[in-house]
Amino acid sequence: MASWSDFAADEPRLADGIRVLLQQYGPGFGYLATVRADGGPRVHPVSPVITDEGLFCFIVDSPKRRDLERDGRYALHSFPPEESDDEAYVAGRAWPVTDPARVAQLARSARAAPQVDWRLFEFTVDVAMLARREQHSAGVPGGAPGGPAVQVWLDPHAPPAASEQTAVPQSRPVRRSRDVQRSAA
Repeated sequence: MASWSDFAADEPRLADGIRVLLQQYGPGFGYLATVRADGGPRVHPVSPVITDEGLFCFIVDSPKRRDLERDGRYALHSFPPEESDDEAYVAGRAWPVTDPARVAQLARSARAAPQVDWRLFEFTVDVAMLARREQHSAGVPGGAPGGPAVQVWLDPHAPPAASEQTAVPQSRPVRRSRDVQRSAA
């Protein structure tokens, strides 16, 4: 399981594109999908925190926090931009951050309210995807005017079962990342 910083070091342009979409409205904003106890999906808006050290989220006492504590699998999707249908997606596992100094430092830098019952989770990255459409597609490798340009990164060190659980590509590519062109639907 790759940390955000491992992923960003391997694919800096892809990581920057995802970061821009997750932080397009200032602080991070996206939709977090977790796995309910019955195996079904649960989706919540969250404010992810991206630093040079990793991808984090302060999660208040809620069903989504209980989901992550029981089954750390997650997917995080960007909020749609006003001017395009671009989208970003990362998936992997969430782990509670237990180092008090690290929690305190991130809470200060992210201005997390100290009186709120939250826990800090770090999200690893098994798969990352960025799709750019229309006005962006012509300048992106694999892009065509009017069609989306999709770039997917899979953690090269993740066991095959981990990528199957995230349900993105059906097979692992030989390369670590790839640009995929898909026709507009």
